[in-house]
Amino acid sequence: MLEKVVSILFPIFAVVAAGFFVGKQFKPNMSDINRINIDLMIPCLVFSTLSVMPLGKSQYSLLFAAAIAVLLPGLLMIPLSKVLNISYKTWAPPQMFRNSGNLAIPLFGYAFGTAAEAPAVLLFVVSLLLHITVGSALLSNKDYELKNVFKMPLLWASLVAILFNLFDLTLWNPLNEAMILVGQAAVPIMLISLGVQLTGIRWSGVGVGMLATVLSLVTGGITFAVIYMFIPLPAEHMKMLLLFTMLPPAVMNFLFAERFRMGPEKVASMVLFGNLLTVITLPILLAATFYIE
Repeated sequence: MLEKVVSILFPIFAVVAAGFFVGKQFKPNMSDINRINIDLMIPCLVFSTLSVMPLGKSQYSLLFAAAIAVLLPGLLMIPLSKVLNISYKTWAPPQMFRNSGNLAIPLFGYAFGTAAEAPAVLLFVVSLLLHITVGSALLSNKDYELKNVFKMPLLWASLVAILFNLFDLTLWNPLNEAMILVGQAAVPIMLISLGVQLTGIRWSGVGVGMLATVLSLVTGGITFAVIYMFIPLPAEHMKMLLLFTMLPPAVMNFLFAERFRMGPEKVASMVLFGNLLTVITLPILLAATFYIE
């Protein structure tokens, strides 16, 4: 089992490490690259995947489970934030919106094969759409404008892909191949970007990062237990949900915290240390998936 876990995680951590050393050596500004990725490459990946993904009962159950996986930790953080005397608006979003892009998509592909790519993209889309809607509304007071959501290429790529899927439409093949080619660049860039972001770790935030990681395992574990008991899913999807519910926080949490001035320094520590500590947490969680049948 150890050899299997290492063979799955090594390519991911190797690319992240490459991004880390590139970040240390060249100190690139990744903002433009990340913007191109989220506005062009990821929408192409989403469309080319979701437009041909077979939709059935298991996919609808997966959609529901994904929504539970995102929203339930937010509810669990209400009493936890009071008990721990921490700011709900600072600490809850990183528990809800996890690294379902940079980390989850390549992880699921390596762990469960190419058949897992479409469900992984579906989980990512659900998480991201909830982040830009529910997450924005949660953090904002008067600054939230729903119309800004409709300016995101990812939203339109998701909606058009679903329409193509439901009505069995096909895109002109050369254009579809071009979109597939562009979409294939999204995952490596996600991992390299994650590695570059890890160069920003400040060890003064280690306490915040450790607490956030413990909380993510607690809220994620409770959430997975609820999904496991009440939502019927194929074993392959249940394995993905085990990992999905306990992933580290997404980088976008920091961007939102900075925009709405909700403790961005603490959120940065949660994101960076949470992703760094996956070196310890992911092998354990991945080994646990072998016991789900």
